[in-house]
Amino acid sequence: MNVERLQKMAGAVRTGGKGSMRRKKKAVHKTTTTDDKRLQSTLKRIGVNAIPAIEEVNIFKDDVVIQFVNPKVQALVGANTWVVSGAPQTKKLQDILPGIINQLGPDNLDNLRKLAEQFQKQAPAAGADATNTQEEDDDDVPDLVPGETFEAAAEEDQAAK
Repeated sequence: MNVERLQKMAGAVRTGGKGSMRRKKKAVHKTTTTDDKRLQSTLKRIGVNAIPAIEEVNIFKDDVVIQFVNPKVQALVGANTWVVSGAPQTKKLQDILPGIINQLGPDNLDNLRKLAEQFQKQAPAAGADATNTQEEDDDDVPDLVPGETFEAAAEEDQAAK
């Protein structure tokens, strides 16, 4: 390294001019836990109440669902203020659809219609594949003859042996 460059770096950490002492303490950065503590104290001051035993919170946003599993929920119902804290997961509406149909409101009906149309578009293609495989399976299994039963056919086989 250059001597000039070292002197330049050393000069950057001085608090005063030439001949003054260097800083002894490193700058301490605030952690996020202080922010969380401040938030909790503010919520406590406005008087939110904890709501126990909530297993899941789903926030619907277009065709995306923000899902909290076992969140901590606090509410101030009079001011229509709800605080949901926990680990969020962002999922598509179609991924969790069967379990949340009863939670969908009138504003999500359009999204539900779009999903139904997508499934209908996919279903004919899947149905065509199924009919092709069904035709191939017909070669393996013969059709039943009217008037014959499985028991009669089994008796004939045993009598032949």
